[in-house]
Amino acid sequence: MAEEVKTTEQVAEKAPRAPRAPRGDFKGNKGPRKDGKKFSPRKREEKQYDERVVSINRISKTVKGGKHMRFAALVVIGDGKGNFGYGTGKAAEVPDAIRKAEEAAKKNMFHITIVKNGTISHDIMGEFSAAKVYLKPAPEGTGVIAGGPVRAVLELAGIKNIYSKVYGSRTPINCIRATVNGLSNLKTSAQVALLRK
Repeated sequence: MAEEVKTTEQVAEKAPRAPRAPRGDFKGNKGPRKDGKKFSPRKREEKQYDERVVSINRISKTVKGGKHMRFAALVVIGDGKGNFGYGTGKAAEVPDAIRKAEEAAKKNMFHITIVKNGTISHDIMGEFSAAKVYLKPAPEGTGVIAGGPVRAVLELAGIKNIYSKVYGSRTPINCIRATVNGLSNLKTSAQVALLRK
């Protein structure tokens, strides 16, 4: 006895269809989950620190097979409330180098006390290698008078009014280190009073 050969259309007609789950709306809200809970839109993490890329250098290393290109990034981070840091990173691509530098900066943080006019407590000379950075407090409304790397550190640290002058080497990393050296050696009025008894 020969069996009837059924077409795919006949099989499809007889097979019961499962009810389709709602897909959600056009606003990006998804439908219900299998466990009954609602999908919540992904929250973006708020950045704890602002960052600024001070310099990006292209590094070329000559090897047997040719030239090996990499990038070095110098990044300064800060929250504008007296906390700041700097770091460097190297990678084959610029975004990776910046990310590495940011991670290094978070491990290399400093804190300074800012006085009422958004300036520093007294003038000071910061030194590192051949670079020297002179920092002087300024009255309200002066702004940040500084160039490139020094400006990045001062603004991200939260200083609003200051004079500065760089002497000697103007290599970005050395200028930043000299600025950090100066800011780290600042003393508050309480510390000076304690020294003078």
